[in-house]
Order: sequence, then C-alpha cells, then structure tokens
Amino acid sequence: MLRIAVPNKGSLSGPAAEMLHEAGYQQRRESKELRIVDPENDVEFFYLRPRDIAIYVSSGQLDIGITGRDLLIDSGANAEEILPLGFARSTFRYATKPGTAGGVGDLNGMTVATSYEGIVAKHLADNGIDASVVHLDGAVETAIELGVAEVIADVVETGTSLRNAGLEIIGEPIMKSEAVVIRRTGADPEEPKVQQFLRRLQGVLVARTYVMMDYDCRVEQLEKAVALTPGLESPTVSPLHNEGWVAVRAMVPAKEAQRIMDDLYEIGARAILTTAIHACRL
Repeated sequence: MLRIAVPNKGSLSGPAAEMLHEAGYQQRRESKELRIVDPENDVEFFYLRPRDIAIYVSSGQLDIGITGRDLLIDSGANAEEILPLGFARSTFRYATKPGTAGGVGDLNGMTVATSYEGIVAKHLADNGIDASVVHLDGAVETAIELGVAEVIADVVETGTSLRNAGLEIIGEPIMKSEAVVIRRTGADPEEPKVQQFLRRLQGVLVARTYVMMDYDCRVEQLEKAVALTPGLESPTVSPLHNEGWVAVRAMVPAKEAQRIMDDLYEIGARAILTTAIHACRL
C-alpha cells in the first residue's frame, strides 16, 4: 500500500485535498482525521504538519508527500522534488529599511531574521555572504523595529505588509516556491505505484490547463484551422454529411480558448464549442 503524506492545514491543505479528489482518491471528511485508508486505490494518507512532511518522507516511513518547495529546502531533509503542482505559489525575498542595503551583496556582517533559516543560510553561503541568521516563528516584519535584525527574509505576495512596516524589498528573489510532490532521495524512480500516482496528478494538471474544442469548418479552410488548433499530437478530423465540411476536435490551452474561438470564427468555422476536461492520460 502506498503511504502518502498530505498537509493537514494551511494554504497547502485545501488545494492538495481538492487535487487528490480530482485524481480519484478518497479524502478525509473531517479535519480531525489524521489518517485514512483508500482501499480501492491501495493508498493510505497521513495528514501532517506541512513543515514535518519532508522529514517523514526522508525517513522512509512514508513513500511520498505533498509539501511546499520552500519547506522541503528549509528542512534540509534527504528528500527531493519529483513533480511541481502549480498551486500555493510564493516568492521569498529580503526586505529592510530604505537605505540599509541594495541587495544580497550588501548583507555582510548584518543579521537576517526569518522563519526559514535553512533557506536563508544556504542562499547567503551560496553568495559568499558572512551574515548571521536569527530564527523567528512568525511576524518577522517587527524584527527590524525591535532591533533583533537589520534585514528580514520572508514570503512575499503583494508586499503590502512590508510597506506598512516601513520596509522595502531588496535584491533578486531568494527562491520561488509552490506545492510539490516529494520522495526520499535515492528511492526507486520507477516504482509502479508512485508512477501511477504521478500520472493521475499530471492528468489533473493537464485537465485544468486545457479544454476540448470542437468545431466545423470547410475543407478549404482546414489547414488554417488546424494551425490555430494543432492539439497535443494532432487534431481529430472527421468528414461531415454535408460535402465539403469537416468536424475538428483538439485540446487547446484554456487561457487561450476565447481568442482561438474568435480566430476560428473569422476564417469561417462554425458550431465552435469548448468542454471541460476532468481527467486525462498523455
């Protein structure tokens, strides 16, 4: 039975459960449940603190897990990313009072406060910076005002909370994070149950990204139409009862669907429809 770690709370929890449900797996009905078994899919789910998941996976007690890339790197655990999932995206940045520093190269001799000590220490070392790192569990914006540090490093979304604290973002992003599937470093990459799990999640990712588009067009416009809707391999083309017309079906990127429909209509395509894709295998 495949043993999988899933975030039990926070910004990772809800989207992870939704994706797993779309992939056909049972999920817990109550937030108090810490473990459920999905016998039909031969999977056991463990609901753990997101920060702890990489540790559990690296121990070999659990086969794979879903956590944040930032949490994986910060943990220093013997685990690796095997599939990005596209949700819970965030950017990790340095910030300080205006005029203190312009980038990471100016941080020598300074103290940096953060909740992600592992990430920051590695980034500073990679850039040859000799700076101290202070670990705080939250609200790092106040560290500068209270004299604990000259610089902070934290997840930045809009930057509003930093500006409200009188701070400015400096330098390039330390890293960009998102939810990822992880496994123990050195684990068999071809393990069948793991590969099946990854295929299911990849199917959900594709289904969320693409829609199926169907339309009719005249044969003489087919090449132009196919150029607009090449599909993943190539579109399906079928003759219609009315001579000179064909029906075309192809997967198209969802974010481009409306523009493609307009372009198809302009070249004479009609009966243009899009339908959602709920699951797929490529």
